[in-house]
Amino acid sequence: MKITKNIFGWVMYDFANSSFTTIIVTVIYSVYFKTVVVNSGELGTALWGRAISISMLMVAVSAPIFGAVADFSRAKKKFLFYNTYLTIIFTALLFFVKQGDIQKGMIFFIIANFGYNSALVFYNALLPEIAHRKDLGKVSGWGWAVGYIGGLLSLLIILPLVHNKLVRLTFPVVALFFFLFSLFTFFLLKEIKRTSKRTNYFKTAIKRIRTSAKNIKEFRELVKFFVSYLIYNDGIVIVISFASIYGATRFGMTPKQLIMYFIIAQSTAILGAFVFGYILDKIGAKITISLTIIIWMMVVIGAFFCKTITQYYYVGLLAGIAIGSSQSSSRTMLALLTPDDKMAEFFGFYSFTGKMAAIIGPLVYGEIARITGSQRWSILSVLLFFILGFFILQTVNEQRGKRIALKWNKNNNNP
Repeated sequence: MKITKNIFGWVMYDFANSSFTTIIVTVIYSVYFKTVVVNSGELGTALWGRAISISMLMVAVSAPIFGAVADFSRAKKKFLFYNTYLTIIFTALLFFVKQGDIQKGMIFFIIANFGYNSALVFYNALLPEIAHRKDLGKVSGWGWAVGYIGGLLSLLIILPLVHNKLVRLTFPVVALFFFLFSLFTFFLLKEIKRTSKRTNYFKTAIKRIRTSAKNIKEFRELVKFFVSYLIYNDGIVIVISFASIYGATRFGMTPKQLIMYFIIAQSTAILGAFVFGYILDKIGAKITISLTIIIWMMVVIGAFFCKTITQYYYVGLLAGIAIGSSQSSSRTMLALLTPDDKMAEFFGFYSFTGKMAAIIGPLVYGEIARITGSQRWSILSVLLFFILGFFILQTVNEQRGKRIALKWNKNNNNP
């Protein structure tokens, strides 16, 4: 398979945006917000969970509509651009969040996280435009693998800045990293242009969503996958959002130890995303995702029972494999079950289900920690999400879903 400019440009967006989710959401800002900005025990954990939930609610409400607008107006790349730079601007503004600035710290993060997750709707929807269906698993896997390399590089860059007096500098550095490497995407990736008459895009978008809701019975396997994804992705969001807070609170890990922890986890995430992309093309998306959810269950059980930092490091290695493979495989399965002319619209619903789930999980985790005074009990709630999501996934008939999507393409004269 030839790596075209389009594929390279698309993959480089994963490289660029990984700095945000790695440094801001997972490793540094989450702990900084809890321990410095709030500095009031598990109240900080609860407020962080609320900030995550609010930003996800905003995405959940807007994603289906803007996904349909992007499909009709052929403007996926334009929407990707706007949301990317919304994230970059408000990530840089986190520099001005200091001790006690709880409201400012939450608002700036909520807007940045909204932009980041909104951008993913259009980024994911561009995948079928730059790769053939038979190569979706490989290209998606490359994207996640390269993304984790970007996350690893960003961790190494900010390592000298994790001292208390310099930690706020990491936030504009992340913004700059995101900006520079996203340029590869916006210069190299070309969206397929199709003719479309001028219209009221929002009215058209709402009409298309209503039509999709009426015809959704034709995509039953896709609906079942959405439900499964809604539930197991909740567990993934919790792990990403609270892993550093858990390590810092339970084991007293310092910022440098947390960075080293995630450098190690990133290495196995790269391996997981790359290898499982090929495994998916061999054994199918459903079996691949099922395997990754089983790995997630092992991660949660390990985090609950581990008693030392060393043991937590081993849990991180396993979590890296799980996160790299599960997210890549989920993105690919959606593309395989979706008709070509509904990619952005259905990726909007994909984002909608994921973000709706993410409203619940962080709230549950944070409130359990606040009420019990211990995140160890919160971690058990994550296991329930993975178990329920796993069993619902087993009801999905992947082959039937793929045939329905291909039949729709044929009937609607899509390439």
